[in-house]
Amino acid sequence: MKAYILLTLATIFYAGNLIVGKPVAQEIPPITLSFFRYVIAALVILPIGYREWRNNQDLWKKEWKAILALSVTGLVLFNIFVYLALNYTTSINAGIVEGSTPIFTLILTFLLFGEKFSKKQMVGVFISLFGVFFVITKGSLDVIMSLQFNIGDLIMLLAMITWAFYSIFIKQHTWKFPTYGALLVMAVIAIIIFIPLLTIEMDHYRSINWSWEVISGLAYLGVFPSLIALIAYNKGIEAIGPSRASVFLNLIPVFTMLGAVIFLREQITWIQLIGTSFVIFGVLITNRAK
Repeated sequence: MKAYILLTLATIFYAGNLIVGKPVAQEIPPITLSFFRYVIAALVILPIGYREWRNNQDLWKKEWKAILALSVTGLVLFNIFVYLALNYTTSINAGIVEGSTPIFTLILTFLLFGEKFSKKQMVGVFISLFGVFFVITKGSLDVIMSLQFNIGDLIMLLAMITWAFYSIFIKQHTWKFPTYGALLVMAVIAIIIFIPLLTIEMDHYRSINWSWEVISGLAYLGVFPSLIALIAYNKGIEAIGPSRASVFLNLIPVFTMLGAVIFLREQITWIQLIGTSFVIFGVLITNRAK
């Protein structure tokens, strides 16, 4: 029961990234927002991660390529794409696309490593991708024929592909690293990468409204999705295994819908409901096939 509670909380916090991130991303440009998010995360994790960082100096030097790949894909590119997407699409649409992450991971492992699909997995992949495609096209042939897609939905697809790469790197390398020390090192590397990129958004700084809502939202993004959700999810995996734990990620579109309706006053459409059903059903079939 403790594992189920932790996994549910992790999913809520991940959904909260899209709900809280929506209004904050409209005030703070994506690179700057991602930079501040990981400055906060690094400061929070420093007291408990410093000792693991100090005691594993040789490990960081030896595995610098792996830790750099994890930082670039999971912390830098993923967050820039997500917050940029939220400027153009709804939190609900973003949550539906994010729910398809396991499918993109499966496709990438097939393309990069030749890992074969079972027939059930193939069915699950097509069902989930149909759900995502249904949402992005709004179930309209006119959108497909005219190629008038929402740019935010397409950017969110890029975010998911980036996260799929991150998931593959996690599977290959995360067992090598102590949890809190790795989080600290990854956050610091991300901050260093963000610093020169901040110059791209300098023209936007004067227009930022540093209200208490924006500051508190930024604090939430720096603590809950960045650290607490990740730690809770990892603890859940330790207790019940990765296959059963990954099923909880299907709740991201559900919690995102609920939060977006309650806090952002977004409207749920029947297209989004149908698309969500296909995405979740496809992922469940794929996981069961594993």
